[in-house]
Amino acid sequence: METSQSVVPRVPSATAGHAQGVRCGAPPGADSPCDLVTVPSRQGLEAVDILRRGAGDAVGPVLHDDGGRTLGFLVPPGTAAAWDLPGSTCTETDGRGLRLDPEPPVEGSDWLLPPGEADLATDPAVLRAALGEAARIIEAADSCR
Repeated sequence: METSQSVVPRVPSATAGHAQGVRCGAPPGADSPCDLVTVPSRQGLEAVDILRRGAGDAVGPVLHDDGGRTLGFLVPPGTAAAWDLPGSTCTETDGRGLRLDPEPPVEGSDWLLPPGEADLATDPAVLRAALGEAARIIEAADSCR
């Protein structure tokens, strides 16, 4: 497993699992592993809202941990090799352990956006932009206190 990380956030075991048999932007019927971008839940929830307001199917399946501290976005394989967004971690999955089905994929986690509602991985460039916008929104909100 390979991880690319800019700032060292807490990565709970709930979203640090591995993917297997996940369609990550591949043609229907193709199975390929996904990478997993993990972010703090506040930023992740803002990003989900931003992505869902966008055009088309901008957001793929999203995991959350039961403690509510992190969200995990499934992204296409290979994303971890170049991921460098501060405050997030991208884990290469190598196709082991996690399956896209209705059951929670890793003990202590659940789907925020389950497969079926969103069955393709989130585009990393679109996710990066949404996470950046979410960080700016949070910073602006916090400075108004």
